[in-house]
Amino acid sequence: MKRGRPTKSAVRERIKEILAGIGQGYGYDIYRRYKEKHGKVTMRLIYYHLKKGVDLGELEVQKVETEKGDFSWGDSAEKVYYKLVS
Repeated sequence: MKRGRPTKSAVRERIKEILAGIGQGYGYDIYRRYKEKHGKVTMRLIYYHLKKGVDLGELEVQKVETEKGDFSWGDSAEKVYYKLVS
């Protein structure tokens, strides 16, 4: 029997459904849409599955943007946009 988390995940499948519908999206946007459609989930779990999806070759990073603003943690935020692998 294999150890660790299984590579197949219902959460990641739902994230892929969301990305199929919107084309591309950044982590927080995907989190909001997931929570609205499927209920309670943590942002940490969404970011884990986004990274895992990239590692498994199911998702890819489309672009990385730095957004300027007055945030509680500083003056900029980095948005990593994900999309399905073609």
